[in-house]
Amino acid sequence: MKMLTVLFFSFSALLFLGTGHFLLAVKRPGVYPPKQVLKNKAGMMAGGGGICLLIALMFSYFS
Repeated sequence: MKMLTVLFFSFSALLFLGTGHFLLAVKRPGVYPPKQVLKNKAGMMAGGGGICLLIALMFSYFS
């Protein structure tokens, strides 16, 4: 169970890093994907990271 908890914490960290990457790309001028697409991708990754973080917290709390 501990390995599963570490896996979900790792997934959440990677997704939050990806969110930061897309949010920094929004600030750069002349980026090909439109800024709205980058914001949507960042939002989806942040949502997935939050869900993975909640699952990891539940596993660590209940086990």
